[in-house]
Amino acid sequence: MPNKGGNPAYIYTYACSEDEISLCGMELRCLFGREIPPAIFASEIEADVSRSPFIKERIDVMYGGDSLQEIYKQTEQVELNGKTFKVIFVKTNDLSPADKIEYDERRIIEREIGLRIEGEADVNHPELVYGIVTLGGRWYFGAYHKNKATWFRQMKKPRSYSIALSTRVARAAVNMAVPTPAGVKVIDPCCGIGTVMVEALSMGINIVGRDINPFIAAGARTNIAHFGFEAEVALGDIADIEEHYDTAIVDMPYNLYSSITPEEQYAILVNARRIADRVVIVAIEAMDEMIETAGFEIIDRCVAKKGMFSRHLMLCQ
Repeated sequence: MPNKGGNPAYIYTYACSEDEISLCGMELRCLFGREIPPAIFASEIEADVSRSPFIKERIDVMYGGDSLQEIYKQTEQVELNGKTFKVIFVKTNDLSPADKIEYDERRIIEREIGLRIEGEADVNHPELVYGIVTLGGRWYFGAYHKNKATWFRQMKKPRSYSIALSTRVARAAVNMAVPTPAGVKVIDPCCGIGTVMVEALSMGINIVGRDINPFIAAGARTNIAHFGFEAEVALGDIADIEEHYDTAIVDMPYNLYSSITPEEQYAILVNARRIADRVVIVAIEAMDEMIETAGFEIIDRCVAKKGMFSRHLMLCQ
């Protein structure tokens, strides 16, 4: 959407738990190319709100103004082309607690805008949804998009094991690895039961997988098929891969549940460097020295916590 009159193109809101602050921050940096302020922000980048486990909503800005009266006047221009509509006041904003807009006032603002739009309102099943939000001392109005949280259905897989990445971490890792999916070829060379692959496939990303364990590779194929997706899951070592990929996502096997040695971990990193230009490495420890010795530069990182257990996610090139 073009920038109109100095207004931002898009406004997003997001939320995360305390344990997810680091993970969420890195995902948003990868998607939007900068550090993101708390809760609400403006951007010129259009991102599908349902990709992220943290983004809540997006407004495609049509009008902006220094006051609600300016917005009211501009919304008289909205053309519905015979479709029904609804207006939502976005509760997340950067107002101080003293300036907080309470429930009754939010409903009044929604009604005021609704009265100025020529057409039929439908609060239950509208064909068009609009949002009104305040940010940085200005008001913005535009088409409203809510996160559909499609990944919830992917949390219950037919095959699973306790050390697999959580769906939310896997989804965030995919967004870090592939912020812009068009034309990008991705591989998960240690794919386990396919958690990362399922999330990538649900976003329409071109990904293939591989695992050295035939039982686990079969589990990945079962999980992928269960959700109606199709992707190749090859059996074999990362060292056998000859094709080159734009991006790899490597969830490192680790000693607690596997007999892998440091030498084998290093070999995985060296081969990941060989087969991909951009790699997200997931590990239970930082591994900086080994990663850099393998020829990578760590360009961003975060820690995803779950109780006492942590995973390090490192974006490398």
